[in-house]
Amino acid sequence: MLKLLSRPAVKMVERYLPDPYIFVLLLTVIAAAAAIAVERQAPLAVLRFWGDGFWNLLTFSMQMLLVLVTGFMLASSPPVKRLLQRLAGLANNPGAAIVLVTLVSLTASWINWGFGLVVGALFAKELARQIRVDYRLLVASAYSGFIVWHGGLAGSVPLTIATEGHFTAERIGVIGTGETIFSLFNLVIVLALFVAMPLFNRLMLPDEKDSVFVDPRLLDDGEARRVRITRPAERLENSMTLAWLVGIPGLLFLLDHFVLQGGGLNLNVVNFLFLFLAIVLHRTPRSLLESLHEAIKGGAGIVIQFPFYAGIMAIMVQSGLAETLSEALISLATEATLPFWTFLSAGIVNIFVPSGGGQWAVQAPVMLPAAEALGVDIPRVAMAVAWGDAWTNLLQPFWALPVLGIAGLKAKDIMGFCLVQLLLTGLIIAAGLSWL
Repeated sequence: MLKLLSRPAVKMVERYLPDPYIFVLLLTVIAAAAAIAVERQAPLAVLRFWGDGFWNLLTFSMQMLLVLVTGFMLASSPPVKRLLQRLAGLANNPGAAIVLVTLVSLTASWINWGFGLVVGALFAKELARQIRVDYRLLVASAYSGFIVWHGGLAGSVPLTIATEGHFTAERIGVIGTGETIFSLFNLVIVLALFVAMPLFNRLMLPDEKDSVFVDPRLLDDGEARRVRITRPAERLENSMTLAWLVGIPGLLFLLDHFVLQGGGLNLNVVNFLFLFLAIVLHRTPRSLLESLHEAIKGGAGIVIQFPFYAGIMAIMVQSGLAETLSEALISLATEATLPFWTFLSAGIVNIFVPSGGGQWAVQAPVMLPAAEALGVDIPRVAMAVAWGDAWTNLLQPFWALPVLGIAGLKAKDIMGFCLVQLLLTGLIIAAGLSWL
């Protein structure tokens, strides 16, 4: 049944889904028009919201670009290539490849979302080198593991409300992760997705005649070649000593961060880890730079699109449109249905405001009073926002850009499968939030 369901979804998306750049332009126009029509904002005011907010994601844009680049460089180092090859060897048929890449991505994303995006995409490429399997579904399966990130160790909403002095602390206090990430209802949702998602993806595997395969040679990152040194500068470029004089102290800094300082994973730490492991494992600066040259090709979408999303977020937040949308949906809620409507509203807002922490800042002022008035558990409502944010990422090309850049695909290639994943996972998450 899932195979029959996915076939028209894939064809529809391939035909009608534009490039993510066109998608973000359309979202910009829709958000601006809605702010003018619904919120009665003056066109000049909306223009200023958009322009003033356009560069608000520059730091995050660079972080996401580095997620792609450093992850690619690490995976293209000889030791990691060999590790991925051995791990991919565990799958001996297309169905096993789909299940294995989904489980690896789910596990990595639960640990850290940036880690999961890169690991899933790189592992999908390695599997495609060894097994003849539909490459679109393979990459979509790698991306599907991202669904659990906000219920995992790096979930921004639960970590925010567990931090002393967070912006809603005066209202709800500090809520520990035992009531959110490690609560029974959240763990059951995560476990259900770990079981269901590999099964869903496996059942969507197209027949041979409907599959799209990729030539393994097109996925080759290049083999190491002997370098003939003729100039002193080339000796430095190929110096293992120079690379390790910088790379090893970088890893020692991380050891201090984790062991002596008790630090955790965040996006900067993940990028730092990937970069300095890549420096050490490539052994020479020249090898690293050749890998960087290949990696940077996939980053164009991030560079051009993320500023537009920053502008959209500014329109949604400053015009009051995000708050109005949330309030409209919450007005339908009762004590029993508030988590469901919170989840649904967060999923819709996420299409325009694809940022977990930013979305909580937008929706908390609406959701918390509703939860207090109806007597609903605050941690459950907070996690409903978190899961709604994670859920529609399956439909939002914003987060898929690093995966697509690494895999060498376009959004239309995977989003048909992601649409089916969206529908099925939505049922699981909504049920867990409502009834557990």
